[in-house]
Amino acid sequence: MSLKVSVLGSNSAIPTLKRHPSAQVVWADQMPYLIDCGEGTQLQMRRYGIKFQRIRQIFISHLHGDHYFGLLGLLTSMSLLGREKELTVFGTKGLVDIVETNFRHSKTRLNYPCHFVELEEGQTGQIYEDERLKVECFPLRHRIPTFGFVFREKPRDPHFLKEKGEEFDVPVEAIQDIKAGSDFTTKDGRSIPNSELVSSKIEPEAFAYCSDTNFFPEIIPHIKGVNLLYHEATFMEDMKKRAKETFHSTAKQAAEIALQANVGKLIIGHFSTRYDDLEPLLLEVKEVFPNADLALEGEIYSTGV
Repeated sequence: MSLKVSVLGSNSAIPTLKRHPSAQVVWADQMPYLIDCGEGTQLQMRRYGIKFQRIRQIFISHLHGDHYFGLLGLLTSMSLLGREKELTVFGTKGLVDIVETNFRHSKTRLNYPCHFVELEEGQTGQIYEDERLKVECFPLRHRIPTFGFVFREKPRDPHFLKEKGEEFDVPVEAIQDIKAGSDFTTKDGRSIPNSELVSSKIEPEAFAYCSDTNFFPEIIPHIKGVNLLYHEATFMEDMKKRAKETFHSTAKQAAEIALQANVGKLIIGHFSTRYDDLEPLLLEVKEVFPNADLALEGEIYSTGV
C-alpha cells in the first residue's frame, strides 16, 4: 500500500477565503490520521468528504493557533454527533491545560474517552504504533517547542499468488509458511521456489511532516530517504531575513533540505498570506529540487508517486 496525504489547510497564520490554516490527513489502508488542526479543519473535512468520526489519532505539531485552533471545535463536534470510540491526541506540553481550561469554563463534557499524550521538549523516536504503521517525532527549530512527524508503513508479507496455489495444488495450511519465505514441495516431490509463489516484496513507504521551522539540517537523519516530504515554505528567498527572524523557512531552503535528505518527492506549504500567486514559490523550489509540488487544499498526494 502507499500512504496518501490529503491537504486540508496550506496557509500560515491567518485564514483567507482561498486558503486555510494547517491541517492534513494521512491515509494508511483507508484509515485516517490527522496532523494539525487549524481553524476550520472540520469544515474542510466535510468539504472533501472525510468522515472525521473515523479518526482515532491526532498529532499537533505545536501550540501556535494556526495549528490547533480547530481542535476544540472538532473534539466537541465529535461528541455532539454521538462519538463513542476513544481518541488519542499527541502534542506538546500545555495542550492538556488549554483543552481542560476551555472545557471547564464552557462546562463541556465529551461523551467518549479522549486521551492526551504530551511530548517532552526535544523528544525523538517512536510515539505511536498500530497494525498499519509507526509514527516517530523529532524536534524542529521554531519560537516554541515544535515537532515534526514521520509516518512509516510496517513491512508486510508478500501476497500469495492464488493461481500458483491452484497450479501446484498448495494446501491452505502451507500458505502462511510460504508467505513467510518458505519454498513448497509438491506431492510428486518437486521443489517450487518461493519467488514463484508470492508477489514481489513491497517495500514499506514513509511520509514526513515538517511543520514550522527555520532552516534546520539537523532534521535530516530523521527524514532521510522518505518517499514524500512536506516541508513548510512560508517565504521566498528574497525574504530570507524575515524567515530567519520569524523561525520559518523559504521555498529554496525547503528544497535544500529535501535534496540533502534524498527524499522521493517534496510538497511545500504554510504559505504567507502575502502570496496570492504560489507559482513563484514552486519555481524557486524546482530550481534546487525538481520533483516538488505545492500542497494545494483538496489535493491528495501519495508516497507511491
